[in-house]
Amino acid sequence: MRRILLLLGPLFCLSVAFGQDTLPKFSVRNLGFDRDGNPSIVISWINKYDSLNQISIQTSHDSLKNYRTLISLTDPNAKMNGFADKRAPNDHMFYRLFIVRGNGQYLFSVPKRPSNDTSKVATLMETVVAKQPDFRDQKEAKKPDFVPSFYVYTNKDGYVFINLPDAEKQKYHIKFFEEDNSFLFEIKNVRQRGLTLDKTNFLHAGWFNFELYNDEKLVERHKFYLGREF
Repeated sequence: MRRILLLLGPLFCLSVAFGQDTLPKFSVRNLGFDRDGNPSIVISWINKYDSLNQISIQTSHDSLKNYRTLISLTDPNAKMNGFADKRAPNDHMFYRLFIVRGNGQYLFSVPKRPSNDTSKVATLMETVVAKQPDFRDQKEAKKPDFVPSFYVYTNKDGYVFINLPDAEKQKYHIKFFEEDNSFLFEIKNVRQRGLTLDKTNFLHAGWFNFELYNDEKLVERHKFYLGREF
């Protein structure tokens, strides 16, 4: 049986001390419904980061899993930015931001649901985001860059980090695979919120797949990349 090496260390995160609605904080407002009963949801923020490579807006019916990317913004460094989601299936979806800085560090924002807001600020923001092209309407739209898992990803030090905020209350276990899906190893009964795996567990650099289960139910099937600096 393989021995799994763990490392102890804090969960990497980015934070700023700016006010409300400044990245990584953001606003989600419901500006009302159209004639067909579809909500118009505006996701907006103020950016005071020095350099960003990517901002992607993601949405899900659940606050923790099954997120999909709505759009990756064409100009992530714009000081006032956002997007109008006019195809939301309802007005209580969860939204979050995936933010990548110029040095390669990244974070997921805290998920938020829309609040009802028809103020002048919201109306102004809708005008601003209306200038953003909706890439979902374009046949040759650029695919978003790889979006790491919220649960299992490589941190800034190049180690595999397992992020399970509610681990104590659940019955998580994780299976790891090579890129060709050949089985590597499994971690059962994960009870720690944050868990760091040593690189030697994976034997080489490259892509690896994983499956996260809660009891016997599949939560997520995703992948991550380990660099060559072992």
